[in-house]
Amino acid sequence: MEPAADNSQISRTCVRQQKSVSQFRAIETRETDPDWRFRELVGASAWTKLPSAVQRRFSKRFKRAEAVLYSGHVVETRHNTAGSILAAFASLIGSPLPMPGDAIGAAAVSVIEDAVTGYQNWTRTYERAQAFPQVVHSMKRFEGPTGLEEYVGRGIGMALEVTVEDQALVFRSAYYFLQLFGRRVRLPGLLEPGIMEIVHRDEPDYSSLNRAFSFRLTLTHAYFGCLVSQLAYFKEVSS
Repeated sequence: MEPAADNSQISRTCVRQQKSVSQFRAIETRETDPDWRFRELVGASAWTKLPSAVQRRFSKRFKRAEAVLYSGHVVETRHNTAGSILAAFASLIGSPLPMPGDAIGAAAVSVIEDAVTGYQNWTRTYERAQAFPQVVHSMKRFEGPTGLEEYVGRGIGMALEVTVEDQALVFRSAYYFLQLFGRRVRLPGLLEPGIMEIVHRDEPDYSSLNRAFSFRLTLTHAYFGCLVSQLAYFKEVSS
């Protein structure tokens, strides 16, 4: 006859199995619960003024190994003289600004989230006539005095203030910073390129794309005026 199983050993095995199931279910729950970080940035009252499509888009909980994709096109890109110079100079740090040339054409955006830090990594690809597409990388980090930062690499980033204005979600630069060797230095006003503003607006009636939203970027300097502006329309192609 085989020896009877140790009751204490069976009990410990059951406990381990129950913990594994509980942990798995907890992970599943976290992945299906909304991500309220953007709602916390604007406040619950302002959040209710956004269209439901925008609320869903910015409360989406990223699953492990998931990329969210958006497809669309740029319909307008403009620079003044100072903006063209700035965009060319910015190409040395990864081209975070639209390139000169009144570029219009196909565009694609992918977003992935780091499961450990919670940072969102955004990659934007823009068609350029008779040239390689422009690829822009940036990282949204939910930290800092304003609660949100956009880091573009080479130690350069900006703190963003997020508001709801006219039923649109608006990201506006509060200040720029340089981060090197573990230290962060806020750029003085005279060295800042201007106020960066990005407006995300739901466009349900836009004829070319179903369930579309618009992305309008402007960079405005106190002395040189509107340096750069760009308007694009996108729709989500994955869920």
